[in-house]
Amino acid sequence: MERTSASAPRFPNGRARPKATLARVFLNFAGYRVIEWMDRMRELVAFLLIALGVTFTRFNTAPRVTRPLIRAHIYRAGVRLLPMIAFLGCAIGLIIIGQTVSLLTRVGAHTFIGTLMVTVVIRELGPLLTAVVVLARVGAAAVVELGTSRAQGEVEALEALGIDPIHYLVVPRMWGLAVSVFSLTIYFVLIALLSGYLFAFLQDVPMQPSEYFHQLATALRWEDFAMLTLKSATFGIIIAVVCCYEGLAKPLRIEEVPDATTRAVVSSVVACVLVDALFIVAYLLI
Repeated sequence: MERTSASAPRFPNGRARPKATLARVFLNFAGYRVIEWMDRMRELVAFLLIALGVTFTRFNTAPRVTRPLIRAHIYRAGVRLLPMIAFLGCAIGLIIIGQTVSLLTRVGAHTFIGTLMVTVVIRELGPLLTAVVVLARVGAAAVVELGTSRAQGEVEALEALGIDPIHYLVVPRMWGLAVSVFSLTIYFVLIALLSGYLFAFLQDVPMQPSEYFHQLATALRWEDFAMLTLKSATFGIIIAVVCCYEGLAKPLRIEEVPDATTRAVVSSVVACVLVDALFIVAYLLI
């Protein structure tokens, strides 16, 4: 008995240390994760502010170098993804929009088609699905490219030559992806709406094209165009900032690049969903 009491851990006041329960372990783990997440968000916001500061302070610095880079990233993240976005838009139009139009017509609720299409496709599915495609096709590759460059010392070589890595590597990607996601979102929405009506037309839905597009035009407001532009561009900036942060912000070894890519993809998806939730709140308040 004396051996047990002597070996038991005690606080300074002589009381025995309480045993760790499952709830205490869970709270400790959750608290650690929350603190880690907040610290990560602080670093990402700081990285974003640095990139924005470099954008405005060095707007006219080396334009013959940065502007072709922006166009190259627009081609890489935008033009090259047009076939994939077209296929995804046709799939969404045939699977979701066409069946929705057919079902609402059958139950006599065809007057809600315009409102439903604007809410589901233009406000939500278009920007979010386009951002996910750009992230999977371009964002992950950017992390691998930048992480490998950082691991091999190429970023330090740029700094030794007097070239700002943020200005040369981050800013062109940020604005290139912002323009690309916005343009691809418009492209996706148009193809989805057109292919959806085509599928409904093939099902002999008694709705004229003029009525279909009139309902869409009636349901659209100027806030939808403004929010669509702002949301899609914000998604592009988020993807670029998160991927560049994971590839450049901290020293990496070659074997750490896959983990950095996974973190970038997960963080970008979470950030885009959170920002989308903020835009939904803004829609409700307008």
